[in-house]
Amino acid sequence: MLPDRYLAELAGSLDSLKALARQPGEALQRAVPACPGWTLDALFGHLGSIERWAAGVVLNGKHVEGEKPPTEAATGWFLEGTDAFYRTMAGLDPEAQCWNFGPPPRTAGFWLRRQAHEHAIHLVDALQASGLEVPSFTEDFLLDGVDEALAMFAPRQLRLERMAPLEQAVTFRVPDGSTWTLGDGPVAATVSAPTREMYFGLWGRSSLADNAMIEGDAEIALRAIHSPLTP
Repeated sequence: MLPDRYLAELAGSLDSLKALARQPGEALQRAVPACPGWTLDALFGHLGSIERWAAGVVLNGKHVEGEKPPTEAATGWFLEGTDAFYRTMAGLDPEAQCWNFGPPPRTAGFWLRRQAHEHAIHLVDALQASGLEVPSFTEDFLLDGVDEALAMFAPRQLRLERMAPLEQAVTFRVPDGSTWTLGDGPVAATVSAPTREMYFGLWGRSSLADNAMIEGDAEIALRAIHSPLTP
């Protein structure tokens, strides 16, 4: 996807999140289903922290320390920082050298992609917590998110020893024919799902075990599905 597409997706999610953040105070104490122990207020505090950190990295071109959200009224803190965050994302040069935690090349464009998906997934969280319908993301954005999860995050999770290596290879497939294989050797199982379900499932916002079609060794496939493929 081109940088302008990431920016457009980020802008749309950010506008929706800001609207949800302006709900009455009691609504902000609702639990977030996919994030045990979090309220909506805590979710917005997390986003405010991530936004300040990502903007700081982009502006400095190197790793910076993150800022912890306040323990109370974190939603207001989130809202105070959104405009500056978006200006930083909109003004970055995607080709500029910039630290990030993905594979080379390490350029600022990484942060447009990462923040577009960060905000999309947390928009899903905020909508689910608010009892509202989750929007339909475009197919190319969903496909890009599946690629980020399986081609960038899953290898990183393995490298950081946050998940155990798969004993046998597992292929993930979406309807357009795109595939990603995790593990070494012959493929023992294939996990197929609609792109939307694959995207949400890889981030734990829906159940791939329930929504995917598994071919081959189901035990190996389920072990992969239930592994922490994303942080």
